[in-house]
Amino acid sequence: MSADGALEHEPALLEETLRGLALDPNGRYVDATYGRGGHSRAILAGLGASGRLHALDCDPQAVRSGQALEQEDPRFSIEHGNFRYLAQSIERRGWRGGVHGILFDLGVSLPQLTEPDRGFSLRSDGPLDMRMNPTEGRSAAEWLNSAPPSEIARVIRSYGEEPQARRIADAICRNRPVSSCSGLARLVGSVARNSRSGIHPATRTFMALRIQVNAELEALEDALPQAVGILRPQGRLCVVAFHSLEDRIVKRFMRNASRLPPPLARLPSVPSAAGPLLRLVGGMQRCGRAESRRNPRARSARLRVAERLTGLGEQ
Repeated sequence: MSADGALEHEPALLEETLRGLALDPNGRYVDATYGRGGHSRAILAGLGASGRLHALDCDPQAVRSGQALEQEDPRFSIEHGNFRYLAQSIERRGWRGGVHGILFDLGVSLPQLTEPDRGFSLRSDGPLDMRMNPTEGRSAAEWLNSAPPSEIARVIRSYGEEPQARRIADAICRNRPVSSCSGLARLVGSVARNSRSGIHPATRTFMALRIQVNAELEALEDALPQAVGILRPQGRLCVVAFHSLEDRIVKRFMRNASRLPPPLARLPSVPSAAGPLLRLVGGMQRCGRAESRRNPRARSARLRVAERLTGLGEQ
């Protein structure tokens, strides 16, 4: 248990992420997804007295947990906010272009999954909420009970990669209103089957709804270019993704940012200041057998690392 009574969330690929960040004891770092602070505490352990770490999280409970760490360690600060507004947060601190490393650990934390009132778990009898920030936007229940069947099917198919999306959407619409996690799980289970044993038939539907309610993919696409803009040359960008759609966005972004723009690629020589923004550091990393046994939730984690270069007119 943590100091605030929440179950501990063990970060996936922690050692690999710390190596990817290449910590400078005197550097400035950003944890864009504080969660319950596993990565932040590990980063702070590698920083010296003049090192600094700034964190963001859109979950008020996570921010309250981070504020306790803020009181303990003057090198650390935390802000309540979505990482899609990352650049604004860093501008306020005067760090733009001076950050040594930034980390995104995507997905949900263990406390979010295990607290019934948050509505993330299909095994919960709690309200069907799923908002990372419960004070903003519409809950999953509000969206499900008002969206047309075609839109529900599109979300479940696109974000959950669920082949039975239309059947599930039709069942939801026939049985509206849907208000609880367990009620939705039973409803999906009554019309859909999962070919993988041990996996609940509603798993992909719940994941899709969470992504939709929190606009997770849009936020990630907004945040990645901002992350490059706040990094100093040789600063590191590390992203841990748990979903194939998230990882695809990260892979595509890093790949494109590590290449010359097509018009420049045809030139016989290119000034270094006009070159790629990023250099890929190694390939995609996954957890080993020991971590998979110790932390089964880490099995789907994928880490990608890139280093900031001087480029596109920046010196």
